[in-house]
Amino acid sequence: MSDEEWTERVREVVASIPAGRVLAYGEVGAIAGAPSPRFVGAVLSEDGADLPWHRVLRANGTVASHLAHRQLELLRAEGVLAEDGRVDMARYRWTEGLATAPAKEEGLW
Repeated sequence: MSDEEWTERVREVVASIPAGRVLAYGEVGAIAGAPSPRFVGAVLSEDGADLPWHRVLRANGTVASHLAHRQLELLRAEGVLAEDGRVDMARYRWTEGLATAPAKEEGLW
């Protein structure tokens, strides 16, 4: 698959995360079949302004430090609460989206 195809798939996954739910970079990558969590971050950084980028977090529930205030503000407006700058991934994770991801055994996440 080409970078353009992966980019479009990452964009589709991020666009489909419902308000009030979050995914980790690696989870977005797994659903999209992208090569890595860093690829997901690069897509959002370069081509994600029109997407709900704020719904994508680090695996430990923390947000991007340079965007922390804005990201937490947007999440809070959707009912996603953080404690000490960390979102409870178990509580807010979009599990329905993960159900569409290829199996871990396939080596994608």
